[in-house]
Amino acid sequence: MSRIFDEIAEGLREAASIAKGEADPSTYRVHIPASVDVKAIRRRTGLTQRAFATQYGFALGTLRDWEQGRSNPDGVARSLLVIIDREPEAVARALVA
Repeated sequence: MSRIFDEIAEGLREAASIAKGEADPSTYRVHIPASVDVKAIRRRTGLTQRAFATQYGFALGTLRDWEQGRSNPDGVARSLLVIIDREPEAVARALVA
């Protein structure tokens, strides 16, 4: 039980340090969600499946599989989908060839 408390306390100290701007950004941890609602993300962009897949570099069949629950995006794809959900225009600009 003591180990769990120590880990929670350490996490709180890290959070406080980040909030105060005292932490080294290179030590930040990234949170990748275990799952994402791909269809909801795509719908928020207002794009069709084909347009979404084309704009963000996904295979159309893969996108359909994700949306229909036949498969799930891996960690990298989930990260990109979260970024698309939060900053779709920035991702589209970054991916323009």
